[in-house]
Order: sequence, then C-alpha cells, then structure tokens
Amino acid sequence: MSPRAPFSAAPALCPVCRTPEPSPFSSVDGKDYWRCRACEAKFLDPRHYLTPHAEHAQYKLHENHPDDPGYRRFLSKLADPLLARLQPGSRGLDYGCGPGPALAAMLTEAGHEMALYDPLFAPDRQVLEAQYDFVTCTETAEHFHDPWTEFETLAGLIKPGGWLAVMTGFQTDDSAFARWHYRLDPTHVVFYRETTLRQVAARLRLAIEIPVKDVALMRKAG
Repeated sequence: MSPRAPFSAAPALCPVCRTPEPSPFSSVDGKDYWRCRACEAKFLDPRHYLTPHAEHAQYKLHENHPDDPGYRRFLSKLADPLLARLQPGSRGLDYGCGPGPALAAMLTEAGHEMALYDPLFAPDRQVLEAQYDFVTCTETAEHFHDPWTEFETLAGLIKPGGWLAVMTGFQTDDSAFARWHYRLDPTHVVFYRETTLRQVAARLRLAIEIPVKDVALMRKAG
C-alpha cells in the first residue's frame, strides 16, 4: 500500500506517544494515514476528521443496547478478565460509555459501583474529579483526537493498585488496512497495535497484561 504523492505536511508528533516525525503510511479513499516509527500506531491525517456535528450524527447511528445479548457477549471479552482481577464492591468509571452503557450495567450486576462519562452522552465532568478502583474504556480509544492526553487523563483517574481496562481493535495486517472494518468507520481516527498499548503503558508507568486480543489491562503500582 504505497501512499499517493504528495502527502500533506507531516504532523510534528505522533498523537499517541509524542514521538517526532511520523511517516506516511497509506492513502485510501482520498484519506491520508500516518505511521509512528516508535509505537507503531497508525492515524488519520487531521484534515480528514469529520466535523463535530457529523461525528455526533454517526455516533447516534450506533445501536448498542445494554440488554442486547450479542453486545454483552462482545463486551465480556473485556469484562470477564477484568472481573477476575477486581476486589468485591469496587468502584469504577466507564469512560466513553456512549448512549447505551452496557458494560457499566454488566459490572453493576456483578456487584460494583459504576460512574459514567462520555463527552456527548454523559458529559458530567465532575466524575473526572474522583479516582476509581478501575476505569474501563471500550471501543473508545480509536475515536481519540489527542490519544496521549486522553491516556494521561485515564491513568490519573485510577487509584494506586487500580486497573485501566482498554478494548480496541488491534491493527495487525497492513495489507488488509484499506478494507479493514475498523478503518471504514469514519469516526475511527487512530489505530493501535498491541505494541502501541504496551508502549503507552510503559510511558505511563503502568504494568500491562494482554489477556486476549484487543484487550489491554493496565495496573497502577500500589
């Protein structure tokens, strides 16, 4: 997948790890994508971001209902390994919960107290002034326009000994990038490899486990 020429001027820094001078990766459907040589993230050139209005309209099309058995099975990929590591009665935050906070419902049913935050659907920023035993971020990190700042925020929200649980589609096959369903979602602007999240965790001084593909569990030292 050689990029078409000319690419736009390169962003100064990788938005995920702040490494300078990302390189051209690919141009697909008129959109330019960059690659970080350090953390291996791929990301959309900001010139191609949706407007906030168009982005919000796309989110409203999502049909992720809290009582949908199929959606719950999908979220159990993160919920099951996280629940195995939590103390009873832990307090958590679902960051980027969307309009149908199914994961929060699942964790509440398992005996944990949940707060919600989403910049569009649950925008109460007071919940960001507390710290939690765990924070979940499912199918959200790929939407971040400023991932490093978001990850710093998330790390600050967990107590010592607490967990940050992230689920996002790991990008693996460069040759399939153009047709990858994750790329086809116009609200997805950054794409992570397992290596990417391992480097994010290291920079944040968090231990990390990858219990299954697409899930990273990061723990702050107690």
